[in-house]
Amino acid sequence: MANNLYKVTTREQAIESFKEHILPAVIEKFEWNGFDEIARSQAWSDYTDSLREDKQISDWQYENWNHPDICDNPNKTNYLG
Repeated sequence: MANNLYKVTTREQAIESFKEHILPAVIEKFEWNGFDEIARSQAWSDYTDSLREDKQISDWQYENWNHPDICDNPNKTNYLG
């Protein structure tokens, strides 16, 4: 639970940190040929897992935060209509 943590990182803080520290490496390594939604989503999942393991976010946050918009391909076609 969050009340068992010394300091809890908010989702907004986590997204900003991800964009600043993690995303540049993902772009450099995986997006040499275009947007890679899978790589971004996996990196976000790995990042939030590490935040949980380091007790920077709660189990609830880890289980309930969805991927941020920065992980979604802006050119993706919606085949469901």
